[in-house]
Amino acid sequence: MANPFDNSDPLLTETQAAEALDVRPGTLSVWRSTKRYPLPFLKVGRKVRYRRSDVRAFLESRLVTCNRIAN
Repeated sequence: MANPFDNSDPLLTETQAAEALDVRPGTLSVWRSTKRYPLPFLKVGRKVRYRRSDVRAFLESRLVTCNRIAN
């Protein structure tokens, strides 16, 4: 079982996560309430936190590649 106090996967505040994703914190709030994107978050009381690894995985899942066929 993972140690909850292990800093290898730090928690980000909503502001930090928004900054990493280049969106506004309010955008993350909308995404959470509408379930628009599958970005996991933790909620304790009013506080919302994002695991750094989840933000990174979300970004990786949004990667679009173009495969051109050379003539």
